[in-house]
Amino acid sequence: MTRTHKMRPAKASGTQTTRFSLALLCGILTAAFLAPLAAQTAKEGAVAIVVNANTPVSNLTLAEVRKIFRGEKQYWSTDLPVVLLVRAPVARERDIVLKVIYQMTEAQFRQYWIAKIFRAESVSAPKLVYSTDMANQLVSTLPGAISFIDARQIGSGLKVLRVDGKLPGETGYPLR
Repeated sequence: MTRTHKMRPAKASGTQTTRFSLALLCGILTAAFLAPLAAQTAKEGAVAIVVNANTPVSNLTLAEVRKIFRGEKQYWSTDLPVVLLVRAPVARERDIVLKVIYQMTEAQFRQYWIAKIFRAESVSAPKLVYSTDMANQLVSTLPGAISFIDARQIGSGLKVLRVDGKLPGETGYPLR
């Protein structure tokens, strides 16, 4: 007569269970603390397109952003003009906007607006803002205002626009 032995799974020792639980807990805590840090790191270098909170838009394509910043679209609606605010030449964000949106050098940008005003295609060039605080304040108080700021310095009372469906810090966001 042959005896058949049933194999029983080995019981985990208390020490193994404790180690596994601690490793799992450490993994969860690490992910919880690193996720906000990763989001902040992703925003570094990103430039947010911001508008007054009452502006009737929340998502634009890069081509639409380009038309607005080039003065080709001058009204959000029939009774709400676009108020274009552009950072002064010393701002890092301006360099990114010139490269990605305008696709121009600083000299080409100045010539572009001089020619646009000379041809009466625009009444004036964009208004210059000299600091992030000034941009935050003006955009939050001027109906129809639009500007760009460092994504890490967005003030209250502003609406951050999605560009091509993406917010600053998301993969594929074009303004970096």
